[in-house]
Amino acid sequence: MSEQEAGVLRLGVIGVGNISNQYFTHIPNLPNLKLVAVADVNEERAREVAAEQGVRALTVDELLSDADIDAVLNLTIPQAHAAIGIRAIESGKHVYGEKPLALNPAEAEPLLALAAEKGLRVGSAPDTVLGTGIQTARKALDDGAIGQPIAAAIHWSAPGHELWHPAPAFYYQPGGGPLFDMGPYYLSSIVTLFGPVARVSGVATTSARERSVATGLLAGTAIPVDVATHVSALLEHENGLTTTITMSFDVWKSRAPLFEVFGTEGTMSVPDPNRFDGDVEIAPAATREWETIPVSAGWADSGRGYGLADMARGIETDRPHRASGDLAFHVLEVMDGILRAAESHSVVEIASSVERPAPVPLDSTPSTW
Repeated sequence: MSEQEAGVLRLGVIGVGNISNQYFTHIPNLPNLKLVAVADVNEERAREVAAEQGVRALTVDELLSDADIDAVLNLTIPQAHAAIGIRAIESGKHVYGEKPLALNPAEAEPLLALAAEKGLRVGSAPDTVLGTGIQTARKALDDGAIGQPIAAAIHWSAPGHELWHPAPAFYYQPGGGPLFDMGPYYLSSIVTLFGPVARVSGVATTSARERSVATGLLAGTAIPVDVATHVSALLEHENGLTTTITMSFDVWKSRAPLFEVFGTEGTMSVPDPNRFDGDVEIAPAATREWETIPVSAGWADSGRGYGLADMARGIETDRPHRASGDLAFHVLEVMDGILRAAESHSVVEIASSVERPAPVPLDSTPSTW
């Protein structure tokens, strides 16, 4: 019996940049995942990481053709997400990638179509929504903690990732910007909480501020900006609930609430979906005072890779996985729709729909549920 037949998904990682360390931290703790090899266009970097992780360093071509690898963890830059994903599927491997799924829906459609044709899985970050923060918020909303939800408001802002990232240029190219980089955390969360989005409108601007790398070997290097750096949008969900969302790389400091839900019987403060945990607070109509509610759902002490482990369990048990390609595609279409609405000064209908992912019970693990 092979390891895959026993429920263990053997992984090859393509792209060992900044984000890969977070996956490497958690994969050893997930019994249905096994890291086999890594690859990167920087082959010296791949060899260094392979030595650190005790696995093989391969070229990208070698990794894609390796029969001992069941799935590719695609951690390349956004411009390569679709191309590498398609090559992985063509090689007969499942694929799980960092967000966004692709640069636009037209680029993502062939990836999902090919996977469906070959009977392979596509998964995508973020899996932060599977932690105790968003899952506790979901359970409380489903249980009626603030009555009937009416609307949600999200405001994420920062001065720009160039202040901390050693090689941030890709954040200012297509597939980056505050909407495509940070938006998936929040949009995946609102679909998890409220269901799919039906239509969007938006405005998007690019500030004139000159940007340069602040840290590392590239400090002082100028960064070309080819994306909107401040985006605001109004989203109407299929169930009639509305979400307002602002994503910005142009805000030096803000006191705007990060994520709130307004209901007929109270208000909920939702923890940052860029994290797996965090306190859920409710201000009931009776008191209008904030109170923290107990953790009631989600995978405790989780981190990047839990969505991939859930995909492995889905393959083993023939059930849908939560951080799915379909969810990532819907989020991608929403983001693309916001930018198209901003450009055309119109309301854009969202063609795709998706089921809310299954909730995550508190007393469970992604390898056994």
